[in-house]
Amino acid sequence: MIDAVLQIPPFNIRLRSPIPRVAQHLDFYYRDVSRGTDRDFIDFDVAVLPAKALRRWWRPQARFLLDGVEPFFPLPADQAGPMFEWGLNWCVAQRALGLQVLHAAVVERGGRALVMPGFPGAGKSTLCAALTHIESWRLLSDELAILDPATNLLFAHPRPISVKNASIPVVRAFPGARVGPVYEDTRKGTISHLACPSASMARAATPAQAAWVVFPRFAEGSPLALEPVSRTEAFTWISEQSFNKERMGKAGFSSLCALLDVSTCWELTYGSTADALEGVRRISQA
Repeated sequence: MIDAVLQIPPFNIRLRSPIPRVAQHLDFYYRDVSRGTDRDFIDFDVAVLPAKALRRWWRPQARFLLDGVEPFFPLPADQAGPMFEWGLNWCVAQRALGLQVLHAAVVERGGRALVMPGFPGAGKSTLCAALTHIESWRLLSDELAILDPATNLLFAHPRPISVKNASIPVVRAFPGARVGPVYEDTRKGTISHLACPSASMARAATPAQAAWVVFPRFAEGSPLALEPVSRTEAFTWISEQSFNKERMGKAGFSSLCALLDVSTCWELTYGSTADALEGVRRISQA
């Protein structure tokens, strides 16, 4: 039985689960994460539990609960590990009080952060994995850009990088990559996760200042193309990726404006990982 407080900045997550696959998931992906105690403030009290009644034995399922409430339908029991990741993403997106949360990958180098909003099929997770494992950028998050309106800094929230379908063998070949189990026939296709680099986990308490906002677009066979994006257009695009802009109101609007005020904005079109990395080099050195 797992009953642990995971200190994954900027949150403390209490996780309870009797499911062995969840314990294996924690051992593989969160071995470097500090553990808190019941005396710490808990941001999200979650549990991953077996299904009730016959579903415990017949086609077993796993349930995700936040504060004792089940916000979405169960999944097959062998997907209990990914369910924890997806459920925790939902918690941060929906319940992170006072913070602007965007669907975007964030990496940092030299104190300057590159934000990549997450349009479907853009290839941001694969590019994020390449930047952290090949180019030595620090991972803040591959899914959730967490912006503090009080400081206009981006919080690190380092967790496993989600990779899907044809990206899995590509990412597995990156230097130092630790890719976990592969799950087929999920709602997102065939998926796996890449462990966060230990160096990124060690600096999880250090925020970063935005410097670039890059809208990546993978197009197989396409040549590398870089196009500057106006701040007005960038605001329109990036605000579409905000999970909580309505709840944040004026503070959320101001924080997005502040993010773009200190960033250069680009659209990056590429047909290969090598081209994408070259594009980021040009942007970051401009």
